[in-house]
Amino acid sequence: MNPLFEGRAGSVLKYSVIAGSMCLVVFLLALAVQTVGGLRFIGAGIAPTTTITVNGTGDTYAVPDIGEFTYSVVSDKSTVAAAQQDATQKSNDIAAYLKEAGIAEKDIKTTNYSIAPQYQWQQASCAIGVMCPPGKQVLTGYEVRQSNDIKVRDTAKAGDLLTGVGTRGATEVSGLSFTVENPDAVQADARGKAIADAKTKAEVLARSLGVTLVRVVSFSENAGGYPQPIMYGMEKSMVVGAGAAPSTPTISVGQNKITSNVSVTYEIR
Repeated sequence: MNPLFEGRAGSVLKYSVIAGSMCLVVFLLALAVQTVGGLRFIGAGIAPTTTITVNGTGDTYAVPDIGEFTYSVVSDKSTVAAAQQDATQKSNDIAAYLKEAGIAEKDIKTTNYSIAPQYQWQQASCAIGVMCPPGKQVLTGYEVRQSNDIKVRDTAKAGDLLTGVGTRGATEVSGLSFTVENPDAVQADARGKAIADAKTKAEVLARSLGVTLVRVVSFSENAGGYPQPIMYGMEKSMVVGAGAAPSTPTISVGQNKITSNVSVTYEIR
């Protein structure tokens, strides 16, 4: 027997060595089990080398629920004060009318207010045979212009509102458009149809090739499929009139077409 393990101290040392050896064995066994268990994940992060890519298209039609248009009040007077007073009176009359018609304060937005001098070119008269003096710009007055954007949440009122602002002093009405207030929900519906279309194409292609679809490895969607506003033009005579009472134009909101185009890449085996 090794004298190192003799006596009481030797016995303690002997059991300590045995216990340490057993702990080392248990640790090595646990490490080995963990390593073997992890072998099935080897290669899991490797990018697939065999893939197919398909494109899908989805269309959704939505009835616009928001209308927008712009009107301007323009006043030409000999002085700034006179032009401002006239433009302010007309703008206030139009604002009061819009609020009575149910347009909320948050849906009326002033986008421009400007004052600009107005000039007219005058050519001096001259006698025959005499060199004419040069012409000059002559100040004739001032123009005050105020423009407002209006959001119409009840599209059925659009025609009446266009006529109403004209009869109360608006000299320009333009940019009538209709769109969808929540385009994300409509776009999501079109995207779902496009993804389903791509998946169907991928399944048909996989059967033709004799392969199996494993998983989606990439996806992309075009950024141009959101519903675009439908624009309408307005003739000035339709709004202002020429002595006769203006008639209310018939406005049709129609439908907006929303399209989603997607590209999906599948791993195959």
